[in-house]
Amino acid sequence: MHSLIQKQAPTFNLKDSSSEWIDLRSFKGGWLVLFFYPKDDTPGCTKEVCHFRDNYSLIKSMGVSIVGISLDDSASHKKFTAKHNLPFMLLSDPQGIVAEAYGALFKFLCIKLAKRHSFIIDPKGLVRKEYRSVNPLTHSNQIMEDLKVLQSQK
Repeated sequence: MHSLIQKQAPTFNLKDSSSEWIDLRSFKGGWLVLFFYPKDDTPGCTKEVCHFRDNYSLIKSMGVSIVGISLDDSASHKKFTAKHNLPFMLLSDPQGIVAEAYGALFKFLCIKLAKRHSFIIDPKGLVRKEYRSVNPLTHSNQIMEDLKVLQSQK
């Protein structure tokens, strides 16, 4: 996969946990952390989303939205969101089309999963940072540090 840095973020229109359609363009004008993860309610994914949840107010205070994407359906996202009190959106990419556009799709035989990849997208819709290797326990902290640097650049 080629780097997406300084390129327009691939567009999408996906359903959230309430089955409402969410378009990437609705985030234009603000910073966005877009993270892909393999599966709702699995150990690593739960740790990752809970760390984002725990840092949510700090990230939000920086003027940044957070959105997670996996191949799980909206009903699964709804349960996962409620179980862990997640304050941010989880979007459903059941065919993996968006994950593939971001180079975040794992395919093996008939199995498809989103890889644990993340992206920081700036207010103009450009990918400013990509993470192709993520530690679920420290990732949200790394995102905050990188956001401080990126937002300080003019």
